[in-house]
Amino acid sequence: MHPETENKSQSNIFIIYLLGFLFTLHAALPSYVTSTFLARFTSENFVGIMYTFSALLTIGAFTLIPRVLRKFGNYKTAMGLLIIDLLSILGLAFVKNEFLIYTFFITGFVTVALIGFNIDIFLESFSRDATTGKIRGTFLSTANTAWIIAPLVGSMILTDGDYWKIFLAAALLILPILFFVHNNLKKFKDPEYKIIPLKNTAGEIARNKDIRDIFIVGFLLQFFYSWMVIYTPIYLYTHIGFSWREIGIIFSIMLLPFVLTEAPLGRLADRRWGEKEVMSIGFIVMAISTGLIAFIEIKSIALWAALLFITRIGAAMVEIMSETYFFKKVHSSKADIIGLFRTMRPWAYIVSPVLAIALFSVDMPIKYIFVVLAVIMFLGLHWSLELKDTR
Repeated sequence: MHPETENKSQSNIFIIYLLGFLFTLHAALPSYVTSTFLARFTSENFVGIMYTFSALLTIGAFTLIPRVLRKFGNYKTAMGLLIIDLLSILGLAFVKNEFLIYTFFITGFVTVALIGFNIDIFLESFSRDATTGKIRGTFLSTANTAWIIAPLVGSMILTDGDYWKIFLAAALLILPILFFVHNNLKKFKDPEYKIIPLKNTAGEIARNKDIRDIFIVGFLLQFFYSWMVIYTPIYLYTHIGFSWREIGIIFSIMLLPFVLTEAPLGRLADRRWGEKEVMSIGFIVMAISTGLIAFIEIKSIALWAALLFITRIGAAMVEIMSETYFFKKVHSSKADIIGLFRTMRPWAYIVSPVLAIALFSVDMPIKYIFVVLAVIMFLGLHWSLELKDTR
C-alpha cells in the first residue's frame, strides 16, 4: 500500500475508533435502565415481548439494508439513521404517552443495530486481513471503554427515577457523532454492494461450515448479552436490593475485561494463537461463572462485581475471537452476509425473552434462569471447537 494511502487509512480508522466510542456510549447509557424504565408501565413478561418485537423488526430491516446501501451509500444511510435515532431517544426522554414510548423504544432499538452495521462497513473497508485482529481488538476495546463509563455516568445522572435525564444525555451524544461522520466520512468510497436474495445468502452460509459455525457462536454470545442486559438489572435492583448507584459501580467493574483483554487478544489472534481455542476457554468461563449467580443472594458490591467481572472475561474472549474470525473470512462487499451476522443480536432478543417467559410461566424463580443460561453457554463448545483456525 502507498504510504500516503496507508496514512489516510490509519486516519480514517482512528476516526472510526472515536465514532465507536461515542456511539457505544450513546447506546450504553440507557441500555441497562431501559428494561426497568419500561417495567414501570407494564409487567416484566411484557418487557420481554417488547424486546422480541423490536428484534423481529430489526431482522426485517437487515434484509433490506443492502438495497438501501446500494441506493444511498453508507454515509447517507448512517446520517439518516442517526437523525432517526436522535428523535427516538428524545421521544423517550420527554413523551408521556405509553404507546408512543413503546414506539420510540422499538425505533431506537432498530436504528442502533443498523448504525452499528454502518460502522462495521466503514471499519472493514479500511482494514486488511493481516491486521484484522489488531484493528477489531482496538475498536472493541475503545467501544467497550464506553460500556465501563456508562454505568458510572448513568448512576450519577439517575436520581429518584429521573430516567429522562439518561435519555437526554444519550441524545446529546449523537450530535458529535453527526459532526464527525459528516466532516470525515462524507467522501467515503462505497464497495460494490451485491444484492443477493436471502435464500442464496443463507445457502452460501450453510455450505461454508466455518461461516455457519461462527454464526452460531455469534448467536450464543448475543443470547448471553441479551439475557444479561434484560434480566441482570431487574434481578439486582428488585430481588437483591441494590440501588442504581451501587449497580452502576458493579457494572463498571464487570465490563473492565472488554477493555483490558480484547486488544491484546486481537493482536495474538493475528500472530500466534488460534481463535477457536480462546473462544472455547471463553465459553467455559462464561458457563461456570454465570451458573454461580443463582446461588449467591448476599448483597455485597465486591462479591457481585467480582462474579460478573469473571463472566465478562469469558465473554470478551469469545467476542474478540468471533469478530476477528468472521471478518478474516468475509469481505466488506459482502453486505448481505455481514448484515445477517449482525442479525444474531436481534435473533437473540427474540429467542431469549421467549425462553425466559416460558420459564417464568412454570413459576421458575428468576435466579434460576442464570443456570439455564450457563448450560446454553456450555453448548457453545461444540461449535467453537469445530472451527478451522485462520492461521
